[in-house]
Amino acid sequence: MKNILILAEGKIAKHFIVWLSKKRVANNHYHIASNTIHEENIKHNKNNTSFSNIDSTSYTKLQRILEEKNYSHVFIIIESHDDAKHIIHNLNSIDDKLRIILLNQWDEKKTSRFNHNVIVLDMYDLLSGHLYDKLPNVPIVPNNIGLGQGEVMEVHVPFGSSYAFRHVGSIVQQKWKIAVIYRDEKQILPTGATMIRPNDTLLIVGRPTVLDGIYKLINKRKGLFPEPFGKNIYLLLDLRYDKKKAIEYLKEAIYLTKILKNKELFVRVFYPTNLKLTEEIKGYQNDGVHIDITYELNGTQSTVEYDVTHYDIGLVMCSQTSLYKEYHNLTFYYLRKLVYIFGSIRIADINSAVIMMNDEEKMESISSTAFDVCEILKLPLKLCDFDPDGDFSGRKMTIDHYETMANLFNSSITVEQKVANPIRELSKMRNILHINSFQDKSKHAFMLQLIMMNISNLFPKIYKHPKLLIPFEDSDT
Repeated sequence: MKNILILAEGKIAKHFIVWLSKKRVANNHYHIASNTIHEENIKHNKNNTSFSNIDSTSYTKLQRILEEKNYSHVFIIIESHDDAKHIIHNLNSIDDKLRIILLNQWDEKKTSRFNHNVIVLDMYDLLSGHLYDKLPNVPIVPNNIGLGQGEVMEVHVPFGSSYAFRHVGSIVQQKWKIAVIYRDEKQILPTGATMIRPNDTLLIVGRPTVLDGIYKLINKRKGLFPEPFGKNIYLLLDLRYDKKKAIEYLKEAIYLTKILKNKELFVRVFYPTNLKLTEEIKGYQNDGVHIDITYELNGTQSTVEYDVTHYDIGLVMCSQTSLYKEYHNLTFYYLRKLVYIFGSIRIADINSAVIMMNDEEKMESISSTAFDVCEILKLPLKLCDFDPDGDFSGRKMTIDHYETMANLFNSSITVEQKVANPIRELSKMRNILHINSFQDKSKHAFMLQLIMMNISNLFPKIYKHPKLLIPFEDSDT
């Protein structure tokens, strides 16, 4: 049982006492010393409250009260500034280790001169803070939790947010964490497979400076691709595999970087055995294009991982061979980065984006980013539901989801259902960007994929179409 002494005079003090009586804290006992507030003011929870009708400025009367019980806290809510100072002087004379909480009602800086055992709460700061929290575009930061420095934040997810319709596991959370999701007046403790939806409220924890940036990202509208996976573009050139098309890939990466705007391109070149080609690549370096050449021949994994993390990379561009031969797909998957795989056509020649319908959870997970990239590249999106057995049942919810997203983005979408082999139909298509989920199973070797007969894992092996792989975390991982 904690004993708390409240020295109270005035309207604010009376309101606080009435408020206190409505709250049930069984382990606290409140002793109220006042000339103006009496026991009849308390209508609730009287069992843990006692009163003394005294002048709080009296040294002897305060001493008598403090001798009767051991008080852990003394609250001073007094209208007179001079009386408050006199009371604090008396209290410290009786016991200078008392923890004193003073409400500053006078907007004066003199209260800062009190001893370290006095905690001053400024009434005007408290009111201004509560009013400020009600402004739009202001994150709600609790001041009485943890360090009270903004390391806990509540963020609303608006429609059109770059975080909406994303799985928690697909979001890189470095130095911060999504701790709780509130939806429809219910609390959700998220897993990697939990999807964030518009109108959710996220409780996030981490470094205050990091949370400020995350708040801004969550409230940014779509069209900031490749965020929130990261900001900049990374071109991986392994000249053992990419020598013939290195310049073509570099031009494509520069072209896409210009379309995205306010992004930088970081180029990493491995195995530069051709001096003439290396010098030609260097010639493309400028303020927005940074070229780094690695001459050491002892592996690439650690360098790639450092680059992607250090340069805030959101989208990686590379050839199919360099992605899978060196197992960079594992690195990019676990870092939750988008991957663009070059195909036989240029980005400028792509006239539509295609998603082959499969697992509903994967389809919803990648929808937000798919519409985002289509909006930026000005591409119509097509859902292809191809099934050899003609089993189209269970697709309605997925189609409804994409149609809803299309309305949010003001984008066009078509759905084609056909009794056909999806691999064969995909290979017939021309000038498309194939969008697919990027998941852990993508790490398996091609022969193992054939054995598994998992169509979504076979799609990355169709070489001619450029592909965008969007990170997805399985619910069982």
